[in-house]
Amino acid sequence: MRPLYGFWLSVLTAALWGMLPVAMLLLLGKVDAITVTWVRFLFSAICVGVFLHRKRQLPNLGMLDGSRRVMLAVAVLALLGNFILYLIGLDYLNPEATAVLIQLAPILLLLGSVYFNDEHLTVTEWAGAFVLFVGLLLFFNQRLWHLFGALGNDTLGVLIMLAAAVSWSIYGLMQKRLLQAMGSIQLTLMLYGAGALALAVFASPLVLLEMSAVQTAALLFGCLNMVFGYGAFTEALRVWQAAKVSAVIALAPVFTIIAMKVAVWGWPDVFVSSELNVLAYVGALVVVAGSMLAALGKQRQSH
Repeated sequence: MRPLYGFWLSVLTAALWGMLPVAMLLLLGKVDAITVTWVRFLFSAICVGVFLHRKRQLPNLGMLDGSRRVMLAVAVLALLGNFILYLIGLDYLNPEATAVLIQLAPILLLLGSVYFNDEHLTVTEWAGAFVLFVGLLLFFNQRLWHLFGALGNDTLGVLIMLAAAVSWSIYGLMQKRLLQAMGSIQLTLMLYGAGALALAVFASPLVLLEMSAVQTAALLFGCLNMVFGYGAFTEALRVWQAAKVSAVIALAPVFTIIAMKVAVWGWPDVFVSSELNVLAYVGALVVVAGSMLAALGKQRQSH
């Protein structure tokens, strides 16, 4: 029963994360990336804080020594960078492209673990990384010349998403060390709370009063997505093997493609079709396959 429960929690996480970029499209041009990220971190910090307060499990900085406090600061900055850069990337690329490119993050985390944690990659993990790279080439088959031939919006968007993936991998490396000193939910509260405080000075909350009802709903979805998405992810890791959870979550781009198709069909005056060809869709599936292969390779290594 637990594996089935873990599987559906992982599917829920993939679906929520996959739908997120489509919803965030509604905020572009109205609310800046920093303000959106600040609201999401503040909302999530309050929700997680109330949960831990009721359980009397609130964390404190005394749980961390000096070196881990530095790691916490780096993790906060890296996570904020990931969220903000991802939203900026949506200004240059369609949601499908951002969802596919962010799949580089777990691969970069694997490579970072080799260098910083002296871990060794299995043949399966290397194969997964190679398959993912091939998938990216297939996905961008219509725009390869624009990506490598000249510095245009596509190239800039890819570079921004690559920076977002690097930021997430740095956060992942720090998180591994920090989880040795505290629980995952306590660490989550520290990350969200510190992130909200860090962005408070740069956010523009007054612009939120000018949003339409649809934009307000999109922002609320982004906030709830952060709470329930990461909540489902944490619970899935508790009841199921991490490698299998990661493999299922790699399906997120598939949900992005489906969500975008539904959005274009339901609201054609709001959403514009991405006009991907068959090879691009094949590439997206190959990227997913590469991510799943790399994730399952980690399970084989643990055995």
